[in-house]
Amino acid sequence: MNLSEITNGLNDKQCQSVTLNNEKNALILAGAGSGKTKVLIHRIAYLITQKNIHIDAILAVTFTNKAATEMCERLSMLLRRPITNMWIGTFHSLAHRLLRTHYEQAQLTSNFQILDAQDQFRIIKNLMKENNIDESKFPIKKVQQFINNQKNKGIRLQDIDSSYNYFIKKSLKVFELYEVHCKTNDLIDFAELLIRSYELLKNNVNLLNYYKDLFKHILIDEFQDTNMIQYKWIKLMFSGNNKVFCVGDDDQSIYGWRGANIENITKLCTDFIPIKTIRLEQNYRSTNNIITASNALIAHNTSRMGKSLWTNASDGELIDIYEAQTEIDEANYIIRSIQKLITNGSLPNDCAILYRLNTQSRIFEKELIKYNIPYIIYGGLKFFERAEIKYALSYLRLIENSDDNLAFERVVNFPTRGIGNKTVNKIRTFAQNNHISLFQSTIQISSTLSTRTANALNGFTSLIKKMKNDTKNLDLSEKIVNLLNISGLMAHYSNDKTSNKKENLKELITEAKKYKQNNNMNEVIGFISLASIDSDSNTNALSNQNVQLMTMHSAKGLEFPYVFLSGMEEGLFSSRQSKNEPHLIDEERRLCYVGMTRAMKKLSLSYSIKRFLHGDFLYSDPSRFLSEIPDEYLNRIKVKSNIIIKSYNNNNIFQSITPKSDNQLHIGALVKHAKFGLGTVLNFEGQGNSSRVQIKFKQAGSIKWLISSYANLEFI
Repeated sequence: MNLSEITNGLNDKQCQSVTLNNEKNALILAGAGSGKTKVLIHRIAYLITQKNIHIDAILAVTFTNKAATEMCERLSMLLRRPITNMWIGTFHSLAHRLLRTHYEQAQLTSNFQILDAQDQFRIIKNLMKENNIDESKFPIKKVQQFINNQKNKGIRLQDIDSSYNYFIKKSLKVFELYEVHCKTNDLIDFAELLIRSYELLKNNVNLLNYYKDLFKHILIDEFQDTNMIQYKWIKLMFSGNNKVFCVGDDDQSIYGWRGANIENITKLCTDFIPIKTIRLEQNYRSTNNIITASNALIAHNTSRMGKSLWTNASDGELIDIYEAQTEIDEANYIIRSIQKLITNGSLPNDCAILYRLNTQSRIFEKELIKYNIPYIIYGGLKFFERAEIKYALSYLRLIENSDDNLAFERVVNFPTRGIGNKTVNKIRTFAQNNHISLFQSTIQISSTLSTRTANALNGFTSLIKKMKNDTKNLDLSEKIVNLLNISGLMAHYSNDKTSNKKENLKELITEAKKYKQNNNMNEVIGFISLASIDSDSNTNALSNQNVQLMTMHSAKGLEFPYVFLSGMEEGLFSSRQSKNEPHLIDEERRLCYVGMTRAMKKLSLSYSIKRFLHGDFLYSDPSRFLSEIPDEYLNRIKVKSNIIIKSYNNNNIFQSITPKSDNQLHIGALVKHAKFGLGTVLNFEGQGNSSRVQIKFKQAGSIKWLISSYANLEFI
């Protein structure tokens, strides 16, 4: 493969990034829709074909396992040969590979299990209950978050200062119990994967030097989303002789709430010298109006590395801003707009409705059902998090390792076999007192229980032994087929005609058939670990049969011809929590920028004056972000009572100018209020007890919104 084939189709900046000489590190500031994935793939191909770098000497870190798979597939097509055993994946999957390879030096056994977030939550809950720690005072999720936050910062239990903070003191107690439990049961959680692999390398100089020498080039995607321990991990692997190639966009850093540190992208320039910064600013996704408006918005963030997107595309349509009276009005407007697009030939999945909170989706679901438009919520419960999948994988885990206590507890009585909580508690207590697994405890304790209970327990242990024996010579997918049938899971879900759980179990078999083990790891352990680590396998995948509903966080990395950003109100987006925190407002603005730049052809923004949320009516001002977009890119649409005002480049067109009213209320009416005195009606909205009036008072010298039913206005 020659150089022209590698650089074919690249613009000047992309080409400059791909062919950067081996003497410099690189920070590629890649704007939305600028082709960063293409650059990463072509960079790897360039190193292999033009610089004779062996594929094993390249470490590529992606943000999701799905992205890693897609990159391998595209790289295979570009190089015209299969890519196998490459060091490519997420930080978590790469850390897992290191720990499996060097488990003894990491002070683990070869069969260590990975905890997902749900299992971690259950363990913490049980530990708190056993030690009489009140979860009403110390919420389990908060304690879980505390533990993970410390690990994501690279902080160990003994290094945490608990002075003057009772919550931290109590959380440290749980943390200590949790660490002992994990060590005893050979368990690793997500955050532990990273900190343990970091410590593995840091504490074993020869091993660290081996990998520093092995990896001549380290490429990291979505660098703006790295946390503290991930940054330390990369810095540790950097020798000065190998080179880092970091791709990211500080304007799309939206995961601060889960530990991402935007400062990492700016620290690169001092920690990895010499370094070349290249900006990818040409957008291949959106119209010029969308791009220019997005640039204007994000320019209000002052701590930026500096970048301005541009496009060769046409100006396209103006961005609609719709002022709704209520969230129902907003949903109606959006769904009617989508219905019109579909009628005119667009596919349902050309349209995406984005929102700040998951709770906002319900009103759109209702309206979509009413209009008979198919929809799907993207980013909901992930495939490997579904109950039926967890049951199946727990049986697989027990076949592989009968001492897996988490798997045992999940399936010992599922499908139901008459083993209640009291029996499980007895098994657990005996296991703890005798320092044995729950499976071994069951075998030893069954003779002391009633005949009925003993038969149920013996039936379960015999079932696991039979599955283990029957499947020992089968491949992965055949093992899963076998356990689904023998365990009774498939029969159980075949009787459920109201869900697609049976189909999900069949999909698990398909996933097992597609699974390819790319190193020396045991196939079953590798697949189970992938299921725990993988955050991308979602049955709610994008479909051309459905309108897409999702949060703005879930939309990152996606694109749609028509995008509707809803709930653009102060207190919702931007959120109440960020009101007095400039750095949080900046992140919210970046989130808005991400949402806007998902749109290819048409972007619509909407807000509601009144919204029923969290059990209460909220009256809100339009989001500050709307005022930060210049009017020249906007088409404002307002509906007030039956006054409909459309604004095109600030030229108002009145479609109806006579409001209907059962009383003397009209714009310009003179009224008297008992407290504020005389005033003039500027605006009014709503009906019945929820209606309100905007009045400019002479004496008070201010403009106020008043609830009509409480105001007791006297019309003059």
